Amino acid sequence: MAEAGKVKITLVRSLNGRVPSHKACAAGLGLRRMHQTVTVDNTPANRGMINKVSYLLKVEEA
Repeated sequence: MAEAGKVKITLVRSLNGRVPSHKACAAGLGLRRMHQTVTVDNTPANRGMINKVSYLLKVEEA
């Protein structure tokens, strides 16, 4: 992934039954529903949240 710019992330797995901190990371990224796609800045903070819940997401460069 490029250092600067935007990243498109899509929630592809359910948040039901997940660890509360993982649910909080998804919420922090702006994801509420399955198959919802959001575009976020590619910052170290966002990148850390994406890495923590990467098993729930599909990530693409925007």
